Amino acid sequence: MAAASRIRLDLDSPEQDVLFRLQADELKQVVASLRRMRELDWDSLYRHTGFRWEALEHLKAPNGAKVYSLRLSQRVRAVAFRDGDFLRFISLHPDHDSAYER
Repeated sequence: MAAASRIRLDLDSPEQDVLFRLQADELKQVVASLRRMRELDWDSLYRHTGFRWEALEHLKAPNGAKVYSLRLSQRVRAVAFRDGDFLRFISLHPDHDSAYER
């Protein structure tokens, strides 16, 4: 059986400027979540309850994959999809509810 592969993060989104506009405390929380995520394999991430994965059925990724909303901090959610070993971020939402409006 092959070893489980760790998650690789792709934050090169057209909306990455949102990341740079976060307040220092929010940015620290988001970075801590991203670090934690990077240490996980995919099975562990899917089972992890802290990220609160939610499928966004009305969206499809460019590769046809499902798109998910996930929690990065108390306020910030991300919209992302899996592409091989990469978790590709589409957008970050400091206002939790706006993640569901895309």
